[in-house]
Amino acid sequence: MELDSETLDWIDLNAKADASALRLKYAGDSQKSFAILQIECRRKAATKLNETLACREFIFPTSLSAEQCTSDILAHFHASLVKGDSVLDMTAGLCIDAFNVAREVRHIIAIERNEILTEAAETNAEALGINNIEIINADSVGWLQATDRRFDTIFIDPARRGEGGKRIFALSDCEPDVVELLPLIRQKCSRLIVKASPMLDISSVISSLGSETTIYITGSPTECKEVVAVVDFGSSAIPSINAVTLSSTVDSRFSFTEQEEREAIPSYSYPMAGMYLYEPYPAAMKSGGFSLMSSRFGAYKLDKNTHLYISEKTIENFPGERFRILEVHPFSKQVVKSFTEKYPEINISTRNFILKPTELAKKLKIKEGGILRLFAVKALNELCLIITAPAAD
Repeated sequence: MELDSETLDWIDLNAKADASALRLKYAGDSQKSFAILQIECRRKAATKLNETLACREFIFPTSLSAEQCTSDILAHFHASLVKGDSVLDMTAGLCIDAFNVAREVRHIIAIERNEILTEAAETNAEALGINNIEIINADSVGWLQATDRRFDTIFIDPARRGEGGKRIFALSDCEPDVVELLPLIRQKCSRLIVKASPMLDISSVISSLGSETTIYITGSPTECKEVVAVVDFGSSAIPSINAVTLSSTVDSRFSFTEQEEREAIPSYSYPMAGMYLYEPYPAAMKSGGFSLMSSRFGAYKLDKNTHLYISEKTIENFPGERFRILEVHPFSKQVVKSFTEKYPEINISTRNFILKPTELAKKLKIKEGGILRLFAVKALNELCLIITAPAAD
């Protein structure tokens, strides 16, 4: 599965070529077919694996492996959660997580039941110069049951799809079933890290894994990526909920306990031109710390169920995107009738509103686009339209 230097040069030479045309030209050539697969996968994963792909010898065994692998930035974060020097990754896949963990610990065992993925992982470990990883082709549950080894940390990313590609969101419905394995895992490690679907209910995860569970919700500025549960067996520390937003330009952390959120008292106010409006990042929204975002950062909430915030002065470190409010109008027939004259094109978001963005665009007779953004919301129990622009840093 390794690529010789001549093939690597050919991949570099054709990095921007039409892959379909290449496949037609080299139909029947298995070596060229695998090289073309590398071109396609590298394009597909260029953004999320920008560091890993600096290694030109890194290979993708299948197209699906490029689609499903962890990004470099999230793999760095996962590695930061590992405690101790001995680690077991029970669902290695392409080993992006395992390779990042290997750079932080003394030794890691990565188990993958797919033989093709296992062979690729072995090739890539050598290409990356990682020699403290042991990659095993086996069923990880059976292997864990049979071994007498104990680890500081066990990492697991259970499969999240059911039969026919149907998505599943309960931990007990994933494969392997972490909830069922919990008694065994407790005997084999001190810390368990479970990477799960962003659709999972946080309280359900804590209920399934126990009160020793700390939650990390990870995402980019535009998307919630995953819920990561960290279980410290025997710990007496108070678990927290952590919203972590990461990108090449953003590193935002918002952490709190369930008790802090219960005790937080939010403040409310009506938006006005000249104020700042804050939209929490998707991970922060998923965290549910809505009252605390108001009390901790000194921001006003627009309404009980409108999770947008405003302030008169700039708030530093708020876990979200900041906008400058240009105008505020009531959602009335008169405003609707004249809106398109001034704003024929504007991006639309609705929060706790009676219409969806597409429905509102149709009613206002506008096109979505441009740099301005309209927030249609309920504020202090009134429907209003807030026109905003990106706030200068």
